[in-house]
Order: sequence, then structure tokens, then C-alpha cells
Amino acid sequence: MALIPLQYRLDGPKHAPVVLLVPPFGTKMSVWEPQMPELTRNRRVLRVNHRGHGFSPAPEGPYSVEDLALDILGVLEERGFSRVSAVGAGFGGSLLLWIAANSPRTLERLALLAGTPRTPAMHRWDRIAARVRGTGLDSVTADVVLPWFTPDLTDDRPEVAARFTEDFGGIDAGAFASICDAVSGLDQRNLVAEVRVPTMVVSAAHDPLLPPGHGRRLADGISGARFEVVYGAAHLLGVERADRVNELLVEHVAA
Repeated sequence: MALIPLQYRLDGPKHAPVVLLVPPFGTKMSVWEPQMPELTRNRRVLRVNHRGHGFSPAPEGPYSVEDLALDILGVLEERGFSRVSAVGAGFGGSLLLWIAANSPRTLERLALLAGTPRTPAMHRWDRIAARVRGTGLDSVTADVVLPWFTPDLTDDRPEVAARFTEDFGGIDAGAFASICDAVSGLDQRNLVAEVRVPTMVVSAAHDPLLPPGHGRRLADGISGARFEVVYGAAHLLGVERADRVNELLVEHVAA
């Protein structure tokens, strides 16, 4: 099993405690820009790009969730970070759940945005993967991007939606299809009970991809986990409601 040297970036005070940010698949590390001013006040922030995103290599699949999680552990090992707090969004948070259960000493505190313990069967990410391989990434753009924002953001801040749509178009198609395959059968219900770090789960009230019920079930499975719902946002709640999400993250991982 070969680790992939992911593209990463460090910002913030050099000797401050580290917070790792793991983006949703289909987005790049720039999805965290709204969080950077707050988190870098007193934390060193490490951001990564998944395989085939940005300048991260895109090896031929298949991929597994374990492969993708070990890529992140490889970055931490390269930088000499033995213990960090971490924030994961969407299915990017699933990689942190794997790490929390399988390498528990790595994580000090954990925040999961728009998370779920398993992929809903109706999502059919396997079909998305097949379409990408058959007709290209453009053929699935609407399906993937539409749940990211509410109609209010699309109408009031169209440049934001356009920027993320453009970023999605730059992802390596083969890598994205392989990630979709890995996500399609994801079921971490057996791992959730193994998470022992202080955890906060945050769902978006208007997320059509992973509505708050998914976050509630995830939080209920983690001992002592805190659950919050952010209103006025869809799947990319850290972009659409950065004000509220930043308050929660500062309180939980950067206080």
C-alpha cells in the first residue's frame, strides 16, 4: 500500500498547536479560506488536498477509505506532528473517523461538519463514478455541486458558487471516480463507538446531501459528542455560514 504525497499548506504561528483541516471530496483546500482568519490567530493550520485535487498526485485506482486516511497520516508524519486537533467536512470527515478509531493518539479534538456514519444507499456514488469514467467530469458537475449551497447563496453570491464549480472542473477525473467508489460503500458504524476524543458534530439545516439526521446519528454514536445544527446553509456550511461555523470551531478546537 503506497502512501501518496498529498499537497499541503501550513499557515499561522510556527510554534502554535496544530489544527488539521480535511476538505470534502470535490473541493480543494481553499474551501477553508473563510475559517483561516479565525483559526490562525492562535493555531498553526495544516490544510491538505486529496488525491487528484490541486497538485496532489492522482494514482490509478481503486482507492479505499483506509488508503485516503493513511495519505493524511503520511503528511502528519512527514511534518513531525504526532498529535493534532482536526476538522473534517463532508466525507472528508470520514477519513478522520478512521484515524480516530485506528490511530487514537493522533487526534486531540475532533470536529465533523456535515458528517454521517455511513453513505446513504440512495446517493449511488458508484453510478457517479461510472458516468465520470464514461463521459467525463462535466457530466456529473450539476449532481455533485448542486447540494453544496442553498438557492439564496446561488442567487445572492453567484461568484462563490461559480468559483467552486470551476474548482471542481479542475479535479482529476480518474481520481474522483476512484474516490466515489470508495465512498459508495462507506459504513463506519462499527468505528464510531471507538472514537474517544472530544468530538463536535455540526450539520447544516438545509443540506440535501446529508441532512441533520445523519449528523445526529453520528453524534449519538460517539461518547460525549456535542451536536449542533447551523441554519441558513447547505452542504458547504463552512462557506455559506462561516460566521457561525467559525464560532463553533474556535470554541471547540482553537479556544
